[in-house]
Amino acid sequence: MQVLAGSPVLRNAKRIVVKVGSSLVTDEGRGLDAVAIGQWCEQLATLVKNGYEVIMVSSGAIAEGMKRLGWTARPKAIHELQAAAAVGQMGLVQVYETQLRKNGVGSAQVLLTHADLADRERYLNARSTLLALLQLGVVPVINENDTVVNDEIKFGDNDTLGALVANLVEADALVILTDQKGLYTADPRKDPAAQFVHEAQAGDAALEAMAGGAGSSIGKGGMITKILAAKRAAGSGASTVIAWGREPQVLIRLTQGEAIGTLLVAQTQKMQARKQWMADHLQLRGAVTVDAGAASKVRNEGKSLLPIGMTAVQGDFSRGDVIAVRDPDGAEIARGLANYSSAEAALICRKASSEFEKLLGYTGEPEMVHRTNLVLSR
Repeated sequence: MQVLAGSPVLRNAKRIVVKVGSSLVTDEGRGLDAVAIGQWCEQLATLVKNGYEVIMVSSGAIAEGMKRLGWTARPKAIHELQAAAAVGQMGLVQVYETQLRKNGVGSAQVLLTHADLADRERYLNARSTLLALLQLGVVPVINENDTVVNDEIKFGDNDTLGALVANLVEADALVILTDQKGLYTADPRKDPAAQFVHEAQAGDAALEAMAGGAGSSIGKGGMITKILAAKRAAGSGASTVIAWGREPQVLIRLTQGEAIGTLLVAQTQKMQARKQWMADHLQLRGAVTVDAGAASKVRNEGKSLLPIGMTAVQGDFSRGDVIAVRDPDGAEIARGLANYSSAEAALICRKASSEFEKLLGYTGEPEMVHRTNLVLSR
């Protein structure tokens, strides 16, 4: 495998997901490191003020809970781990809120599970909430909801969650801060010939071999989860940087184009990846027919589909399902993710968004399908 020179890919990134590991957040398990969190929060605040959209995925709830409960050894019983997570989450969020507010930026707690991102409706709800927070200049602080999900504590990892969040919000980059400088071709403590990997292609099979192989005792919970997370993030066009979390001003320097850590480059452009995913891998659940004006706006102008332009609804679909958009002649012109169920869509056909609350009982998105979730048919 070729070891490449650093590349300033993050210089052009505007939406960034940052994941920080337990060993950094908790000072090797000794409770939350408020000084270190404060330094990252200062950098996050600077990025927000400079126009970036940033999300923090942070570990550390269980370790902090253990400290608050006076436990010196990590428990094995699931209910005790869940209790520690519940207690520790209070401290984790408190530190981030205090440090971000100190730097003039608001924060929000978001607890997610993999199930939230697998269910179509919950996926869209989580996405809408996170995008709204980013538009408001608020930094979402995300953690797995360990309190209620057994297998997340036993087998889950926040590297994977960081990649899933990057996919969810269509981030430009995922930055994984860890206690390692980055990826080496072999364990440098055992192999003096090990070379540092400055840059590689995300998804390259050779990377997994370097990290110990999937499921190995060496890689479990370590570098292998980061390699696999980078591969997952690349699926939506996000490149990944694995860097040492104690590197001074690491986030600022990365966005300035400095090559720090290991850069794993996504080979597919963000929008191309999303469009390809929608076009090729999603089963249609229904369709809406639109008038000539709406068809022209969608097909020729790249506009979102508004309910006022819809004339009919076909099929039985839910919010988050993939539907076809058909012109007055019945030809499919596009497909995308529905913001409303078929029953709701029937109620708001030919209606302006100002009427949605009266018809539905709540005010949702103004679009039936937003342009970022819409792909033109071939």
